Amino acid sequence: MTITPDTTMGFIMDQIPGARRALFARYHLGGCQSCGFSPNETLASLCARSGAMDPAEMIRHLLAAHEHDQALLLTPAEVKERLSREQPPVLLDCRTREEHDAVTIPQSCFLTQDLQQQLFSQDPQQEVILFDHQGKHALDTCAWFHGHGMKNTFVLRGGIDAWSREVDPSLPRYQLEIPT
Repeated sequence: MTITPDTTMGFIMDQIPGARRALFARYHLGGCQSCGFSPNETLASLCARSGAMDPAEMIRHLLAAHEHDQALLLTPAEVKERLSREQPPVLLDCRTREEHDAVTIPQSCFLTQDLQQQLFSQDPQQEVILFDHQGKHALDTCAWFHGHGMKNTFVLRGGIDAWSREVDPSLPRYQLEIPT
């Protein structure tokens, strides 16, 4: 993956799922209306209008954050193996209630605020594996868990879509339709 100062923020957001989180945590960019950016804006223009930030340094930070996120991802085969252990991890579904009710991975629980608080008050060494539809948004939830001391939290790479392709083809695959 090549990112230059002329790369659009939309491309960066697509290629680095945790980019918005990384930019907000370090530079307070992209998290709210006052510091937001458009998909067509280049990294160079974002740096320029945000106080003459160094695009090269920002690129290094984005790539390091992406590398860190990659270490949190488990393949569907790795998750399957871990679920078969004597002490399996907690498998949490981070999708919407409607998606969870429609199709889910056996052994998983729907992540609610109550369940999250319960987990945060128990053993911080408990292994937790999060999943969403395609494995992108669960990284943000994983960062939240890590920030609350749950350092043994991971994400199913490719989400339930990859699980249905690689582990359990009996699970129906689906596409999210976003109204225009």
